Amino acid sequence: MIAELQCVVLDCPDPETLAGFYHALLGGRVNQADRRWALDDDWATLHTPGGQVLAFQRVADHRPPRWPDPERPQQFHLDFGVPDLDAAQSEVRAAGAAVLDDGAGSDRPWRIYADPAGHPFCLVKHGPSTS
Repeated sequence: MIAELQCVVLDCPDPETLAGFYHALLGGRVNQADRRWALDDDWATLHTPGGQVLAFQRVADHRPPRWPDPERPQQFHLDFGVPDLDAAQSEVRAAGAAVLDDGAGSDRPWRIYADPAGHPFCLVKHGPSTS
């Protein structure tokens, strides 16, 4: 095992509104304090009663998907928690991932990759799970 799934992140124009929609649908807690990320105007979360976390990320000039139109495909990514970014990067690259943004020159605790089919995902540094 390389990583632990932290959340599924959906792109959107208004994170609070979309978090509210999914809260009405699933219940849970919107923007519950969580050591794994900071909440701000561009990021909201929903901790569901079943333990899953959905996150909502503001995207400038968001163009919603128009399924099944391939010109406007589905838009989301997965965040995976890892204890060591360098070690996890080596392992996901060996498994077939491509590096999209390795965070060079920054001290941010995440890096962005693409799976073999091109879907983006993030490795996010975290310590032992306490949530």
